[in-house]
Amino acid sequence: MHSVFNANKSALVTGASAGIGLELTRALASKVDTLIVVARRVERLEQLAGELHSSYPNLKVVVEGADLADPESLTGLLRRLEEDGRDVDVLINSAGLGEFGLFESSPWSRIQQMVDVNLLAMLRLSHSLLPAMIRRGHGAILNIGSGAGYSAMPNAAVYTASKHFVRAFTESLRAQLVGTPITVSEAAPGPVESEFDQTAGIEGDYLPAQRFFQITAQECVADIIREFERSSSVI
Repeated sequence: MHSVFNANKSALVTGASAGIGLELTRALASKVDTLIVVARRVERLEQLAGELHSSYPNLKVVVEGADLADPESLTGLLRRLEEDGRDVDVLINSAGLGEFGLFESSPWSRIQQMVDVNLLAMLRLSHSLLPAMIRRGHGAILNIGSGAGYSAMPNAAVYTASKHFVRAFTESLRAQLVGTPITVSEAAPGPVESEFDQTAGIEGDYLPAQRFFQITAQECVADIIREFERSSSVI
């Protein structure tokens, strides 16, 4: 079976310091030659790099501290990639922010931050890195959406809307690239055990039933990687 990773040997993962992004990075370590890990928390990335090097001594891990909610920080990331001549064969847009609260009561700064990370960073990275993938004749993009992108969720209006955007963008870009060697996929997980709820301000008693069918990040990523390798459109 042809795998996405047959031709693609370098990968960039955003949100690599925790949750799904962290587990995706660990899963990719045996499949690529170079991993570029991106997150705000550089100390976590450096710890991850040490862990990966101990298991995969020949793997090149590039640590990139960047705040994807800050356009200047994102510009700096892209500039460093260009200056260092780093090709990115596989782009994984995993960084994301959530929310829990009434739209009209949410601080605008938080809403702006969600839009910047969930939408604009994904668009800008894809827009910057896709042309070179097309020129090289191989590449892949994986966007981490959510089951929220297929539903409506009270108290999470902006987050839900952002994941609808991820779904529509991924589907449309995939359709545009039909007939090319470029794979574009969306992963749409349901509840996953991670720091996501805590960061979003979701308390432990929120939706108790959700905990019943929650899966681990490792279980989630095992499914994602298997189907992404097969170039599945929606995982």
